[in-house]
Amino acid sequence: MTEQLMVKQERAARTRETLIRSAAEVFDRDGFSTASLTAISSRAGVSNGALHFHFASKAVLVDVVEEAALTRLLAVTNGALSLGAGRMQALVDVTHALAEALRSDVVLRVGFALSGETSRSARMDLRQRWRCWVEGTLKQAEAEGELRRGTAVQDAVTAVVAATVGFEVLGVSDSTWLSASTVTRFWRLLLPTLVPAAGLAVIEAGGTRCR
Repeated sequence: MTEQLMVKQERAARTRETLIRSAAEVFDRDGFSTASLTAISSRAGVSNGALHFHFASKAVLVDVVEEAALTRLLAVTNGALSLGAGRMQALVDVTHALAEALRSDVVLRVGFALSGETSRSARMDLRQRWRCWVEGTLKQAEAEGELRRGTAVQDAVTAVVAATVGFEVLGVSDSTWLSASTVTRFWRLLLPTLVPAAGLAVIEAGGTRCR
């Protein structure tokens, strides 16, 4: 591969990434239905022709934004036990990491919002992916004896998913819903209903991943 070709490919990759982020920013600002390709290309600083070279239509671009958002969600959830914590601490830590990422990463934020877009069928459905991860983690916690005896896993899944997706939706207009203090208060309220006293003593509601 010649150096000139490598430079061209790198430039194309940068343009593609810029377009994905610009599309997410325009979707975030204007809404999916009213967002225009002209607004996206203008925000990215490229021509409409350049945009169409990479993405044939707005629908294709939306699908790619969803794919990029899923990659970001997997980055948040993967390696949840890398610090050697238990399942419940991992769940607490990941909810903090997700809230932080939703505040700072417009692509992830828009990917979640597209899950609730009624004018199209979500291909990735990040909210459903998140629910599945929470359910899997709580089932593992139950199997490893981390939950209080008699705790209904599906009830716990409902509480965690309803709250965290609620924070995501409310955080669009008020970022305090995605603050570390909000997530910490939620866990201080919920953890005593899920975890026995011995386990509760070693779980930090404020999270441990940044330490």
